[in-house]
Amino acid sequence: MPDKNSSFQSRLRDGLDSKGMTQSELSKQSGVSKSSISRYLSGAWEAKQDAVYLLAQALDVSEAWLMGYDVPMDRNAASAEKDNTLHLPSNIIPVPPASKTVPLLGTIACGVPILAEENLDGEVSLPDFIHADFALRCKGDSMVDARILDGDIVYIRKQPDVENGEIAAVLIGDEATLKRVYKYPGQIVLQPANSKYAPMIYTGESINEMRILGKAVFFLSAVQ
Repeated sequence: MPDKNSSFQSRLRDGLDSKGMTQSELSKQSGVSKSSISRYLSGAWEAKQDAVYLLAQALDVSEAWLMGYDVPMDRNAASAEKDNTLHLPSNIIPVPPASKTVPLLGTIACGVPILAEENLDGEVSLPDFIHADFALRCKGDSMVDARILDGDIVYIRKQPDVENGEIAAVLIGDEATLKRVYKYPGQIVLQPANSKYAPMIYTGESINEMRILGKAVFFLSAVQ
């Protein structure tokens, strides 16, 4: 088990150096404030899970590597390595280092909403430091600018609300979709991360037709 604070501090600096990025550039690409990044690098603050996720995405590195685990830096390296994947049941997707599993509940739309089918599709592994209650398989391309692609597995932590701009699994009637959530007085906007899709806007009574299932806290690219 790594010393999370010092390992993260060192790995974050290595990630910046390897990508040739400044703290300002990383802040812009990740959405994490420059002051927070500065404090992480100085060791004054320990990054929370959400910040680790956003920074790893922006740096295009493995979340586990950024946390200090002995895994490849490249987030895509795992799929290129030969391992025991072929010997596992097809409904189990390994994520090193993993110590627990959560249920995989059907498919969620990354495009137009699709029928929400909460049938157990199996289980998926996840690292010890990821706090999620269930996972959903994504379908569609409306979240590609958030690097969530068709076939990816998204891990969801159950909670009835999210902060503005966070990605959530949202139930709309009998349909589910994955979008960024923005809340305004008398209005909720579900915003795709793909400019070819229009935002889904809910006002008045229509707001009562939707329910946030939980917050997206981690995702796993589909393993071929």
